[in-house]
Amino acid sequence: MKYLSIRFTRKAAVAAALGTTALLIGGPLLANHAWSTYHWSRTTSQITPPVGDNVSSQWDSYLQTAVADWNQSAYIQSPLVAGQSNPRNCRPRAGRIEVCNSTYGNTGWLGIAQIWLSGGHISQGVTKLNDSYFNTAQYNTPAWRAAVTCQEIGHDYGLGHQDEDFSTDSTNSCMDYTSVPAGNEHPDAHDYQQLATIYTHTHSSSSASSSPVAAPSSAEGGNTVAEWGRAIHSTRDGRPDVFVREIAPGQRLITHVFWALGEGPRGGDPH
Repeated sequence: MKYLSIRFTRKAAVAAALGTTALLIGGPLLANHAWSTYHWSRTTSQITPPVGDNVSSQWDSYLQTAVADWNQSAYIQSPLVAGQSNPRNCRPRAGRIEVCNSTYGNTGWLGIAQIWLSGGHISQGVTKLNDSYFNTAQYNTPAWRAAVTCQEIGHDYGLGHQDEDFSTDSTNSCMDYTSVPAGNEHPDAHDYQQLATIYTHTHSSSSASSSPVAAPSSAEGGNTVAEWGRAIHSTRDGRPDVFVREIAPGQRLITHVFWALGEGPRGGDPH
């Protein structure tokens, strides 16, 4: 069957996380690469937001691999399920991560990840993969497809980047900005360690809603800078890549952008 949850042993996940110590000593990895405090509410041992498959057959293997990779974390066990969105607009669904591909146009981005915050927790997320670029010779490669899919879903769980210099390749993580994605198609041990940091605590049932709250229908994420709200972070070369839009009291939309090489507006670091 297509929609099977791929499970890995806790032993493998723990081994991966423990390997982080050596990496932190010997490598240039960042000590922290969460977006901020953004995370799904965890009331049990794992978070389990289903990942909806709204992608074409050309993307299926990359999505399946990315879901399996992130499920190696001891804190994530997301089943891969049939999607509930039209890939063209990729509307979010409460409590889920919807993953879509389409020809979104010459927007400048290869992929975007969007999360909706309600009461301080992630309530839903989407990943969009832009075939307007992936159908070109430069980006129509297994490495580019795998790296961007892995990174955008990682953002939907609350992770930020390990490194943001496109001219270097300082990690083996898909959470690394790089112009040469080969070797960066999967999470690495530090990504699993960061997830452990993000999800190390649980929430009581009284402090976390038992049912995810959907954002209003008017809060679709959109595909352009004009729809994403205020830039709150930029890449090292001055391209804004994280945006926040206030939706309603207690509700915000966060958009993370993976720009194509040399694309995207330049306006300096908002910080």
